[in-house]
Amino acid sequence: MDPMLNIAIRAARSAARIIMRSFYRRDELTVTAKDRNDFVSEVDRAAEAAIIQEIRGKFPHHAILAEESGQHAGNEFEWIIDPLDGTTNYLHGFPQFAISIGLRQRGLMQQAVVYDPLREELFTASRGGGALLNDQRLRVSSRRDLRGALLGTGIPFRDYSQMDLFLETLRVLVPDTAGVRRPGSAALDFAYVAAGRLDGFWEFGLSPWDFAAGALLVLEAGGTVTDMDGGDGFFDTGNVVAGNLRVHQGMLERLKPLLAGRRGA
Repeated sequence: MDPMLNIAIRAARSAARIIMRSFYRRDELTVTAKDRNDFVSEVDRAAEAAIIQEIRGKFPHHAILAEESGQHAGNEFEWIIDPLDGTTNYLHGFPQFAISIGLRQRGLMQQAVVYDPLREELFTASRGGGALLNDQRLRVSSRRDLRGALLGTGIPFRDYSQMDLFLETLRVLVPDTAGVRRPGSAALDFAYVAAGRLDGFWEFGLSPWDFAAGALLVLEAGGTVTDMDGGDGFFDTGNVVAGNLRVHQGMLERLKPLLAGRRGA
């Protein structure tokens, strides 16, 4: 195993121990609002600190971009960390949350870990080495088009200016599919696309830590990830479409008339 991936796994497991210790005493946690409908708890901060400690212990000169503590300067390697993706789910006892850790080098994702501590599902990927769920090789679904496809999404909950556009995308993507799921953890949504549990996924306004690791999982499982125009600007826009190649193309075809002329899609 790549030593950098090994450190990411160790860091994710360290964070998981903190997260699970508090899961059944959530009413005792200190919770503050970062923004509208965007919350952070002492668990988020402690889990992030544990991840950073693991990484810094082995790679002290690497840069870090973490959801709670922001940018930490370093060299060409950058760790992108979400210590608890799905905080709102966690605080409500809704069993859908994960730890997401990705490593980027000169703009290219190299390593990825998404860990679901409740189910003990460890999704990992290394560039050029494929993607795994625990010890099993991952592959995106083989569905040939949107007919019968199961899609995942995220509903805008901070920036309501995107709500009308999101509802339009829902209107055009739902027909002929098996339905749409909104579980509330983008990191797991991407992991589920990689595992073939979802055929496709789209969302507006994500942050890099929401999908950095998940995007590599999808790519290494044989899928594709783009912005809404089919380009590679999703790290800049936060607007993402992912899926197996045919479902992804079908989604883009339906989205194109809605997004024509909109900048930053």
